[in-house]
Amino acid sequence: MKGLWGNRDFRLLWTGETTSMLGSMVASTALPLVAVVTLQASTFQVALLTAVAWLPWLIVGLPAGAWVDRLPKRPVMLICNTVSMAVFGSVPLAAAFGALTMPYLLAAATLGGFAKVFFTLAYRAYLPALVGADELLEGNAKLQGSESATQVAGPGLAGLLAQVLGPVSGILADAVSFGVSVLCVRAIRARETVVAAERTPLRSQIAEGLRFVVSDRYLRTLTVFGAVSNIALTGYGSIQIVFLSRTLGAAPGLVGLVLALGATGGVLGAALVGRLGARFGAARAFLLCEAFVAPMGLLGPLSRPGWGLVPYVLALFGVCAGLVASNILTMTFRQQYCPPELFSRINSSAAIVNYGTIPLAGVLGGALGEAIGVRETLWVMAGVLIAAFPVLLPFAKLREFPAREEGRPPRRLPQPT
Repeated sequence: MKGLWGNRDFRLLWTGETTSMLGSMVASTALPLVAVVTLQASTFQVALLTAVAWLPWLIVGLPAGAWVDRLPKRPVMLICNTVSMAVFGSVPLAAAFGALTMPYLLAAATLGGFAKVFFTLAYRAYLPALVGADELLEGNAKLQGSESATQVAGPGLAGLLAQVLGPVSGILADAVSFGVSVLCVRAIRARETVVAAERTPLRSQIAEGLRFVVSDRYLRTLTVFGAVSNIALTGYGSIQIVFLSRTLGAAPGLVGLVLALGATGGVLGAALVGRLGARFGAARAFLLCEAFVAPMGLLGPLSRPGWGLVPYVLALFGVCAGLVASNILTMTFRQQYCPPELFSRINSSAAIVNYGTIPLAGVLGGALGEAIGVRETLWVMAGVLIAAFPVLLPFAKLREFPAREEGRPPRRLPQPT
């Protein structure tokens, strides 16, 4: 059966985003490699690259959700990808003229982060406009599966480009990939229907999304869990290039290979998620995936040079497999559960907590790496990841995620008097 592959507009969205994600995965390795190899940055400065890329969620996350709910999603996506193309395209240009510095690299990561906030909110709300409700799991699995495949190819390609053409070439590849995505999204024929609603003050619209998340047991639980686990995952990931490159002495090509091999776990997670959901139920499969992720991070700090890198590959493989499957299940749940007219505001309200911890975790990972050592920091972050799992207890008795209650108004908290 063709499934969504027979849907022209979905194929265009998938092609554009797969290309863009490949570029972003290359850049996620290339940016810290440029910092470490070209600019001789400190451990803290390298971790700061992760922090500033996610800082925009704290700054504009809430109003962005309200703005995106008011607008057609496709034009927002086009503008964001165009901005990202220009921002990351300027980095190799600056390098060519000898003007590339660490502040310039941090500024590019920050501006790219602002574009990503609006793009992510629009992108997640756009998929339901292209596919039917019964096709959302398939759509999310295909998109997440291709993202996982780019996580396999991206670091390896970044390492290869760094070896042959220099680390900055990976950032140029990212800029080109955003251009391809712009062309694909422009070619989509389907036009979503934006229901004209009464224009209430932005502050009231933001509060409406916040109230929905705070008052809903399941969304509140996912938000808190995401915040705690992101501290661990980001703190871990923000220093992994330093750990592999400096602590273990791996060359750029080997660093890319290690990250690529570990990322194959995400491909497996995306391939198996449908079977896991059918076999155990979506909610129970989600818990099983997170229970698998929690202890895998403990393998990373056991790594040593040479063949001793195998534990790090296994750690990444297990974490990627569990997280990708988990993310597909929870994203499908949100798309089916949240009222469409509030979707971006609900997402941004959760993201301000989930993603808001990421810049803090990036700074924390870098600071701890310099204070107690990089390997010791990996142990700490692995422990935090295990400690986050009990937050998910409200899902323990469920087989399936709850369904949306049609016509349900947003739950409201008592108003201050």
